[in-house]
Amino acid sequence: MSNDHRYSKSERLAVYRAIAERRDMRHFRPDPVDPTVLKHLLAAAHQAPSVGLMQPWRFIHIKDHDLRQKLALLVDEERLHTAEALGKRSNQFMEMKVEGIRECGELFVAALSDKREQHIFGRRTMPEMDLASVACAIQNMWLAARAEGLGMGWVSLFDPVQLARLLNMPPGSKPVAIICLGHVDAFYPAPMLKLNGWADERPLCELVFQNTWNSTEL
Repeated sequence: MSNDHRYSKSERLAVYRAIAERRDMRHFRPDPVDPTVLKHLLAAAHQAPSVGLMQPWRFIHIKDHDLRQKLALLVDEERLHTAEALGKRSNQFMEMKVEGIRECGELFVAALSDKREQHIFGRRTMPEMDLASVACAIQNMWLAARAEGLGMGWVSLFDPVQLARLLNMPPGSKPVAIICLGHVDAFYPAPMLKLNGWADERPLCELVFQNTWNSTEL
């Protein structure tokens, strides 16, 4: 059956390539990102789907050097707490580079907006769908960045209360991610955690069920 809505083969391959080659980057060059490209990336994020069209994402562009250093110190603090919680794997964890806050050309904080309780559509039984919407916006930005040849890293090692206070965020809002963005010398050939021997991907066939839980496709 023909499909008139289908993209051309080269366009389809480009979409799948961006998805396959997206990496959670930790190594950056300090060069700033072209402002026009930056606007394109934020526009891509803003075109993400959102529950009830509530658009709960907020992006804070961190341009002050001292503020950037304070964010880095928050991450350093949480890194130590995480290492302690990991027990036997703490040394391996501490040997890995887990962020590029001090080096990346551009830095953002992605956050959930305040007053989200006003939005009921699609959230009455699943209020966490606002977080899913923000994650979609971040993924849009990530894929657009990869298509532009820019690296992006999602950092979640921070205390959200401390970060919200540092950024003067209103009650009810919540930081979700520190986003490192910028030029890179090279993209990792595989996820960095896999390259470092921390974890490996599970095959898709183990994660797709048929009709009921754990009833796998044959």
